[in-house]
Amino acid sequence: MNADAFRHFYNYHFAENRKIWDTYIMPLSQEQFIQRVGYSVGSVRNQVVHLMSVDDTWFSGLRGVEIPPSLNPVHFHDRQIIRAYWDKVEQRMRDYLAALRDDMLAGKPFAEGEDKDLILWQVLLHVVNHGTDHRAQLLRLLNDLGVKTTSQDYIFYVYDNP
Repeated sequence: MNADAFRHFYNYHFAENRKIWDTYIMPLSQEQFIQRVGYSVGSVRNQVVHLMSVDDTWFSGLRGVEIPPSLNPVHFHDRQIIRAYWDKVEQRMRDYLAALRDDMLAGKPFAEGEDKDLILWQVLLHVVNHGTDHRAQLLRLLNDLGVKTTSQDYIFYVYDNP
């Protein structure tokens, strides 16, 4: 893999996040959006907040800035607040990815702690994989709420974005 392949893969990540948000989450009632469920991290809102929090945590570490505290979903009751915050997280990720070079991919981005042996390409794959996992959980929750959803498979993104 090279830096351009990762940028492409992250474009998929961002596009699927946006598709699920715009197509399936925005039409939900507020009650559906915050409805408590005993699955994974909870409600649709909690899933979204968790996803953007984890993305921000990993990329803060990659950028060498202070790791933000995990976001508490109760502080994100309004979808406009979530979207604005998520857009900022995504933009910081895009800025990092825009500067990504092939020679960086084999480096170890963390000097200490449990992540010190991770290689950058592993971290980059993990973040998208984590996003795919939580989008799948969101699709299951949306299905439980009666929303008809479609696949988030990467190959369908490739078909539409050669």
